[in-house]
This record gives sequence, C-alpha cells and structure tokens, in this order.
Amino acid sequence: MSVTLNDLVRHHAAGPHQPAAEIAAEVARRGRVLVVLDDDPTGTQSVADLPVLTAWDVDSLAWALQQREPAVYVMTNSRSLAPADAARVNREVVTSALAAARETGVTVGFVSRSDSTLRGHFPLETDTIAETLAELDGPHVDGVVLVPAFGDAGRVTVDAVHHAGNPVDGYTPVGETEFARDATFGYASSDLRDWVAEKSGTTREQSRVVSLGLDLLRQDRAGTVALLRSLTHGQPVVADIVDENDLRLLSAALLEAEAAGSTFLYRVGPPFPRAFIGQEPRTPLTSAEVARIRDGGLAEDATGGLVVVGSHVALTTRQLDALRERTQPVELEIDVPTVRSEDRDAHLLAVVDTVVEALATGTVVVRTSRTLVRGDDADSSLDIARTVSTAVVEVVQQVLARRAPRFVVAKGGITSSDVASRGLGIARAYVRGPMLPGIVSLWEPVDGPARGIPYIVFAGNVGTDASLADVVDTLSR
Repeated sequence: MSVTLNDLVRHHAAGPHQPAAEIAAEVARRGRVLVVLDDDPTGTQSVADLPVLTAWDVDSLAWALQQREPAVYVMTNSRSLAPADAARVNREVVTSALAAARETGVTVGFVSRSDSTLRGHFPLETDTIAETLAELDGPHVDGVVLVPAFGDAGRVTVDAVHHAGNPVDGYTPVGETEFARDATFGYASSDLRDWVAEKSGTTREQSRVVSLGLDLLRQDRAGTVALLRSLTHGQPVVADIVDENDLRLLSAALLEAEAAGSTFLYRVGPPFPRAFIGQEPRTPLTSAEVARIRDGGLAEDATGGLVVVGSHVALTTRQLDALRERTQPVELEIDVPTVRSEDRDAHLLAVVDTVVEALATGTVVVRTSRTLVRGDDADSSLDIARTVSTAVVEVVQQVLARRAPRFVVAKGGITSSDVASRGLGIARAYVRGPMLPGIVSLWEPVDGPARGIPYIVFAGNVGTDASLADVVDTLSR
C-alpha cells in the first residue's frame, strides 16, 4: 500500500540547512580519499568528475589516488558474482587500495556502494572489508553505517522503514515491491533493522542494530554524534534519510565522529558519496558537453548510437517501449535460449552484422530476451545471467572492432559493468556527470579502444517511462 511523502514525514520537523561547501572544506582539509567499492557501475550516477576504475591492481589505484579527487570509484561488479567470488574481489580491492595508499602517501577510507532497493551481497561485503582491514593492520571498524536512500530515484527511509516510489504514485515499503522478489537477492523486510537480521541469518543481529531517526538527525547534532560514537565492534546503524540535506547533516555528523576517533564502514546507495565529499548535484550534461567528449575521437563523426539493454525490471521494459515509439530504432534480440545452445555463435554473428550495418544510419538497440530465464536457485540464476552477459560483451566487442558508435548506452547493472570493462575495454575513466537530474551517468573513457566514445551507465530501476528516450535524444543531437 502506497502513501505520499507528506504522510511519511508529517510528524517530523525540518532540519537546518547544511551547506555542501562546509563538508567539502573539511574533506579537503583532511585530504582523505574515499575508495568506493561499487557493486555495479550505476553507483556513479550521483557524482561528477571523479576517477572510475574497472581494474583494481595497485598501479591503477595509485593512478586514481594521484588524481587528488576526494573519491575514487572501483567497479567490482560483485552483484553479479557468487558469494565466494564477491568476497575475493572485495578483499583484493582493499588490499590493493591500502598498498596504493602507502605508495602515494594518501589516506583512504572505504565505502561499499550497493543498490538503493537493497539487492546485493550484504553483510558479506562489509564483513569482508572489515576483516581485511584488520588482517592488514588497518583500523578496526566501530560501526557499519547503512544509508540505502536515493531521493532522486524515489527511495527514502523514514522511521527505519525503507520505501520505493515517486511523488505521483506514492511510496511503498520496499519489501512489498518487485525488487524484494529478486531471483538472487530477494527479501521480505522493509524495516531496515529486520532486514539486517534477515540478511545476517540471525535474530540476534536485530538487537544490535541502532536506528538513527529523522528527528534526531535534523534537530540534535550533538545527540547524533553521540549515537555514532557509541557504536562498537562493527555495530550496524540505519539512518533515516529523505532528501539531500539529510545526507549532508548525516555527513557532517559522521565527519565529526570520525574526528573524535570513530571508524566507520559505509553501505550506501548512490547519493551518499556525493554528500559525504561535499559535492553539489551537477546539472545534467548537455548535447554540447557530450560533443566535446567526442571531439577528436573515434565517435566524432559517427551517426548512430548503440543501446544495450540487459535489465528485466518492468520499468526498463516500459522505457524501451517509449524509445521505440519515439525514434523507431533498429532492434536486435539476443535470444537467451539460443546463446545457451550449439547455435550460439551463428546467432551472435548475425546480430553483429546487422548492428554494424544499421549504425551507419541511426540508433540501434541490442537487447536480451524480455522473458527472464531463471535457474533453480540463486547460484544457477547468477550463472545464467553471466552466460547472457558474456554474449552481450562479445557482440559489443565485435561491433566496436568494425564501426565506432556515436555513443553506447548500457541498461542494467550487470550489463553496464560487463559492457564497460569487457565489451569496450575501459580500464580507466572519469564520470563526467548525470544525463538526467541525479541519475544516469556518463563516463569519459581515458584509455583503451573506446577512448572518446561517451559511455552511459543507465540503471534498470531509475527514471520515468520516457527517460531512456530522453537520454538518447540528447546523445543523438
């Protein structure tokens, strides 16, 4: 059952304005760089002008730290991995980041960025980061700060209950939405305290979870800091967040608690890092700004763009329908049953041939079958997803080798990660900003075969029905 945002916050007073500039000044004074382990590339949609890595060797992390930006994003793609592999990747990133920090003389902190609708490897990833820090003589973690809220995409937390929705349709407890029925990361709880216990597999964990309510956050800075300072032994705290100012109030309190000696790990949705480094939301990129990225590169004179759709959520399907209606793109399907059969290679080659020809005149959509194929359990569902993603990657690789697209849009988290790192060969990039207010990020590759080709990371579960068509319009001008 949905409710309005006014109903959710009716009994909560507004808080004082917290300028982003004050947070940015404190972050600059400390000189710490946040290493954001992003479990799929969509986490960059809320930030601008920060380094992005799809590889996490020491040299790559040292390069990123030497850019002297307040945060660095490392694309682990761990949401697409089995638990053991997700743990391994998190351990590797932390190990390399600490080595790069020593090499460059930069102090680092760690953020585990995941889905605002609660899908991902929790508490596995924060546990792994904390354990790796302890093993490598890093700081012991006092608290794990859970902030999944993402106001731009309609995710808000009030009275510890996480909601998903929008101003038109209202807000629904997230455990009652399609996201909670995810084949791999499904759950039942909307109250984040219950969700932590559910995901931890023990009811004992619920009693350890601390709730940071909206009234305390907005009205009592000293009390908020005291609550944060009270956390010990990796204790979870769930924070109520409705808007950007709430994120800034929380960030200011966290910085004060850290200055007093506390150490935290952060499990967050996309906008938290922006607030925590004091970055103002960037206005959406214009066609002229996108054109400057193409100047002098492979895509400078290209006509058609490539849209790769792997997400299966209902919103993505509606966005694809709207794109069809507005632009009538050439559309190719990667058939899931076929890529799991002996006819796989011939099927993919036929798709590539058609895409290369069609890019000469306009936008082309390559999509996976709209019927989601699931396995018998979470691991087999992930295995199918990886098989399909590999097919998508091969198509993108072969298309790029034969004709550079004007732009590449990847729709869906796993899809966008694999298309970036494997399909386009992007190892280092800069996120330049959003294509829509607060959502849908554009990367500028700084190396590899896709250098100069704007790459757009488009989450499956954000935007309106018209958002994909709007983004393609901007990129095509």
